[in-house]
Amino acid sequence: MEPEHNRKTMITEKGSISINTENIFPIIKKFLYSDHEIFLRELVSNAVDATQKLKRLNSLGHVKQELGDLRIQVKLDEKAKTLTISDAGIGLTAEEIKKYINQVAFSGATEFMEKFKEAQDANEIIGRFGLGFYSAFMVAEKVEIQTLSYQEGSEAAYWSCDGSTQFEIGKGNRQTRGTDIILYINDESKEFLEQFRIQEILNKYCKFLPVPIQFGTKTESVPDGEDKEGKPKYKSVEVDNIVNTTNPLWTRTPSELTDEDYLSFYRELYPMSEDPLFWIHLNVDYPFNLTGILYFPKVKNDLELQRNKIKLFSRQVFITDEVKDIVPEFLLLLHGVIDSPDIPLNVSRSFLQADSNVKKINGYISRKVAEKLQELFNKDRKSFEEKWKDLGMFIKYGSLSDEKFFEKSKNFVLLTNTKSETNTLDEYKIKVQDFQTDKNGQLVWLYTQDADGQHSYVEAANQKGYDVLVMDSPIDMHFIQHLEMKLEKTSMKRVDADILDKLIEKSDTPTHALTETEVNDIKKIFEEAINNKAMSVELESLQAEQLPVIITREEWMRRMKEMSKMGGGMNFYGNLPETFKVSLNGNHPLLKKILLADVEQQPKLAKQAYDLALLAQGMLKGADLTAFVNRSVETL
Repeated sequence: MEPEHNRKTMITEKGSISINTENIFPIIKKFLYSDHEIFLRELVSNAVDATQKLKRLNSLGHVKQELGDLRIQVKLDEKAKTLTISDAGIGLTAEEIKKYINQVAFSGATEFMEKFKEAQDANEIIGRFGLGFYSAFMVAEKVEIQTLSYQEGSEAAYWSCDGSTQFEIGKGNRQTRGTDIILYINDESKEFLEQFRIQEILNKYCKFLPVPIQFGTKTESVPDGEDKEGKPKYKSVEVDNIVNTTNPLWTRTPSELTDEDYLSFYRELYPMSEDPLFWIHLNVDYPFNLTGILYFPKVKNDLELQRNKIKLFSRQVFITDEVKDIVPEFLLLLHGVIDSPDIPLNVSRSFLQADSNVKKINGYISRKVAEKLQELFNKDRKSFEEKWKDLGMFIKYGSLSDEKFFEKSKNFVLLTNTKSETNTLDEYKIKVQDFQTDKNGQLVWLYTQDADGQHSYVEAANQKGYDVLVMDSPIDMHFIQHLEMKLEKTSMKRVDADILDKLIEKSDTPTHALTETEVNDIKKIFEEAINNKAMSVELESLQAEQLPVIITREEWMRRMKEMSKMGGGMNFYGNLPETFKVSLNGNHPLLKKILLADVEQQPKLAKQAYDLALLAQGMLKGADLTAFVNRSVETL
């Protein structure tokens, strides 16, 4: 027996769309216009849904007819100024049009308007209120629907609306199952009548949708035999322009994929990038659904340039590459895709941040990354060490920004010394504790930010049996602070922050042989020769084989000033003047020599010794360097 609605001859009707407010269309046309391109995403996604529903009904035995070609067609007619999205999905009856198109399911005008005020962009409005179809009115002065339901005996239906709340519905002319959405593009939206613009939007939002999408044709070069010289010939042919890959890599199981598959997909996503170090294939269905592939790129020194390379999808529909509320901050350095239907995409950021699923997803991704890194470290430490230059900044950044990640990463964080030896935190503690524990039981880790520039200081430390770490990445100052907070009875000092005997104080520090008068005299000679208030001259009891003059920068102040350059609310320290300590080695014979020299020679000798100390710090430049060279030549 035929359904009631199919026994009647369809009569053209006119009426008003029930939306509970007269303000909705001006809002759609005016305020949503800023994000106008998403109309195509919404309409194509609707076509995909209609197709997927048909496939589902067919699998359940509810569809008696052949499915045929299920591709979605996007057609552009520049002369008619129309853009048409056609599918061969379930279609609609007239009654279904009335139900789903004419009665937009708002909970009420008041709530809608309140929510609208909160919304930040078109995505929020459209997604929150089921306005996917109505987004067409952002770019169209008139929208038509031509549709035929899959249900046996159904009659083709037609719907039309000019952007007001008035509509017309009647008998349609579609001969086959499915739906045509025809947009008559308005004058303000002429860009959507351009071939390349539509292709661009389809590439952006629809590249991985699960149903083939055709946008016209394209020219391809295909083999066409050989020429007279036996060289291959090619000819141009017109082929269907299928814009998407229906079975993207993240929807497949890792067991069926090769390394080359993952690398090819990465090159497709980021054509101008170097190959990644490695990747993680995500796949979880409880307590939330999430699939994806995250790649570890070769991280350069500029953290900002690396961000926003993760693409967020929902059921293979591209949503955004702004994923900072979904992915832990430090993981924004990763590249790749995440696909989840359980992320509330179209709500305010505050809601997103508070959503329980988002928090779970955030924690899951962080854990999976840590597990992958631990696995790589355990499986092939040598390879892990070779990749450390690229991985190091990423892992350190993660350790700083995510406490749970640090708890896991401290097992595979590597420290590298000036001899290119690597150790974990625990290994390094054991390595240096016998030599670098001071008289108070404090373990001191020495480091350099410039192994070549601070070579004399590094060499002096090595001669005393001390180890020196290389900490030269932009993030290391912050990482050092973090380690000092986390490691028990451990401090970190730059190798040139003070004389070695002060950096690691032992109970057996030497004494000097100078009298009090000689101490005062030598300090005065150097202060007059230096003539710089930023240089504080002090006499120290050092080993005789150490340098006669050593210039150091106090660790804490230097560290604060350097961190101020990276921001973080420490600008106060950045504005303070530079101060240095000039340490005179009371046991070096040069000091005695200066004290015994003629009065006119004393300042020259002192200045030469001071300039040598500046040179060791890389601080001797310009005219002072030239003068030093000339004085040195004169003494040869």
